[in-house]
Parts: sequence; structure tokens; C-alpha cells
Amino acid sequence: MKGVEVTAQRVSRSYGDFKALDNVSVQIKKGEFFSLLGPSGCGKTTLLRIIAGFDFPDSGSVAFDNKDILPLPPEKRQANTVFQTYALFPHLTVYENIAFPLRLRRTDKATVEQKVMEYVKLVQLEGHINKKPSMLSGGQKQRVAIARALINEPSVLLLDEPLSALDAKLRQNLLVELDLIHDKVGITFIYVTHDQSEALSVSDRIAVMNQGKILQIGTPYEIYEAPATRFVASFIGETNIFPCTVLSCEAHGEEFLLRLDVPQLQDEVFVTDFEAQEVGASLDFTVRPEKIRISHTPPRSNNATMNTFKGIVEEPIYSGFQSKFFIKLEKEPSTLVKVFKQHTVFLEEGPEIQWKDTVYVSWSANDGYLVKDTEQ
Repeated sequence: MKGVEVTAQRVSRSYGDFKALDNVSVQIKKGEFFSLLGPSGCGKTTLLRIIAGFDFPDSGSVAFDNKDILPLPPEKRQANTVFQTYALFPHLTVYENIAFPLRLRRTDKATVEQKVMEYVKLVQLEGHINKKPSMLSGGQKQRVAIARALINEPSVLLLDEPLSALDAKLRQNLLVELDLIHDKVGITFIYVTHDQSEALSVSDRIAVMNQGKILQIGTPYEIYEAPATRFVASFIGETNIFPCTVLSCEAHGEEFLLRLDVPQLQDEVFVTDFEAQEVGASLDFTVRPEKIRISHTPPRSNNATMNTFKGIVEEPIYSGFQSKFFIKLEKEPSTLVKVFKQHTVFLEEGPEIQWKDTVYVSWSANDGYLVKDTEQ
């Protein structure tokens, strides 16, 4: 495996009264595609800039393979950065833009030729080497920037929201290409984004950040299916989330079956958890919209822990591959529950469930999840 292990320990950075990073620690594995994910102003770009050497922490340390890099200038850190704005030289061709780092090092002409063509091929720009940036699309410009950042063979590639200036379809296509490039070069990628779908698509692991802190680190599956806090649950994808109180907690094998009082649903809900929870504890209960079943008739289940509610379709939203429903539960005060229904068969007469239909929504105890109601 190429690349280096990147370790940040207890890193803090403030700008006046604003605390951009608050005692952040993270260990990124060698060769990993690691994403820093969070809303604008959460500290992810500040952490990336500190790793790159463009900014310095007020306290803490950053190391590559256990070697302190903070005293080193950016050009000595074995890390190159791809920016959102491409930062290409407008008067140079694709070939010369990519060759620029090698020319700075006074690399011999034959080596420059060989390596530039290697990286032009890697980013699939063989037919564009003599064009200038003004003649390229946004996606092509970003490929040039990626090739230029990789040609010096850094140990770490830092990507600061590199796709955010592109339209949605092009962004998705280039994201796949970026993942393939990572597989080929094998170095450590650290990817900054506010787009949770991007992070889930390509990352080996993700650090979710907010207000200068890392709230959770895990695989895309762990972050989505087992969020640690209310913020992580609501920021990653869409979900239904309600405050609740634990009424009972019973051991069932390796899991615990909990009975919750959920005031917003005006009812009790069953959920399973891998940790025992204290009776009377205040938490948040969340269930993803795609985990909820929706039908015109009550679900046929003898499972006493199936959560079932009756309601009316307040708002159906058809989006091709699925429909999104907002269901107004019949109990007062009424609550809206969000449900996704995948379209798996041909809909000759449109979606089966329509506006103002009376429906039943249900989910099993295993499909819900408990999270902390604070970020601490």
C-alpha cells in the first residue's frame, strides 16, 4: 500500500473569537480514501489546510507516518492539493499545466514526456493535450488539476471540495473516475465535502464534523445505519427523528428490546439496541424513510414489536425511481412522517398511493435507532 498514515492529535485553531477546530484528533490509514464531511464552517477545510501546510494550529500535532510535519513548508510535506477553483495556468496547454511541477524540479525532457503522457492517460485527456483551459469543460479542467497534483507522486492527495463547481450529473461521473484513480495510484486521499452522497459513494471511512469537532468516524455503512448523534442522523441522508423517553429495557440475546414513550407520535414505540439504556433516559429515536413500509391495509404481522400507525397522505412527491410521502398521523397533535417507496414494477396508471389516501405506515423494532440528543 502506498501513501502515508496521517495523524492529527488534539488540533485546535481559532480566528479571533471563532473556534474553527476544537481539540480534533483523527488517524487516517495509509492508502485510505478518507472524507471530512460537514456543513460550511464546520472546520473541515481548516483541518485540510493545516495538513497541507497553508495554515498552522494553535495547539496539537500533525504527523505523516509518525513524523511531525508542522515544521515543514508545504512543498516538503509529500502532500499536494486539488482545489475547487482548478487553479490552472490559463496561458498554458493541458500538457504544460500537467508538466509544470516537473519543470520546476528541472526534470529531464524524456522523463517529463513519459510521465505527462502517463497521467494524461490516467485522467482520460489524451485528445486534449494541446488545448488551453478556456477550451475545456469544468470536468476536464478538474481532471487536469488532479493529474498535475499527482504527477509528483505525493504520498497524500488533499481534495478541497473539488467537484462542487460542477453540475450534478457531471459531478457524479467525475466522482466515479476519482475513485478509480485512487484505486490505480493507491495513495492516501483526504477528501473534503459538504455533500453526504459524495462521501458515502467513495469513502473507505468518513469523519462527520460540526462546529469544529469530529462527531463520528466510521465506514459509510456505520455512519448511515448507526449514527452516533442527532446531528449525524439528520445530516447523513434523510430521516424521521423524535425525542423520546425509555420506558423499559429487556435483554434479548445480544440485543436489548426497548419500549419508548414518543410524545410527538402520541404513542409507544419499540426499538432494539446493542446497549442497555436506563429507564427514564431522554434520547432521540430515528427511523429512515426507506425502512418504513406503507400500504392501504394494516400490515400482516403477528410481531408484537411491529410499530404501526394510521394516517393520511398529506403530500406525495413522485421522483421517477421512487415516491416520497409525507404522512399525517391521525393522532393529535398530528405529526408528519416521511416515507420513501421504491418503484420496482411498471406503473401503468401512476403510483398506487395517492394524495389524501388513508394509509398505514409500519416498521420493525430492528429498523429504528437510538441516538444521543446532544453532540457531546
